[in-house]
Amino acid sequence: MYSALSDIVVLLHFIYVIFSVAGGILCLWRPKIIWLHVPAALWAALISFGGWICPLTYLENWLRIKGGNTVYGQGFIVKYLEPVLYPGGLTHCRQVALGIIVIVLNLAVYGYVLRLAGWFSLKGKEA
Repeated sequence: MYSALSDIVVLLHFIYVIFSVAGGILCLWRPKIIWLHVPAALWAALISFGGWICPLTYLENWLRIKGGNTVYGQGFIVKYLEPVLYPGGLTHCRQVALGIIVIVLNLAVYGYVLRLAGWFSLKGKEA
């Protein structure tokens, strides 16, 4: 049972990472998702920039131990996503450029969503 639970936590962890990175796009469909996405993205950024290990990784490892499996000593990102996200030869400059693209993309999506929601207009106020 613990092994199955650890697999479920890994799946949820993966979904959380995807939501943190690209969840702003869901705001086009449901603008209120912004209230979930912004804190999720901020937490993911804090974990990433701080070099911390996400608490879900500790839960995964605890469940693996309880299930009699081995644990991994690295964080979720390093173990599962880093080989996909950061292939060999990816320079720091390219990483920064990719990060800027993600930020600009999400800001553009949020701007569009907020404009659709009527929070601001590109036109001047009419008298």
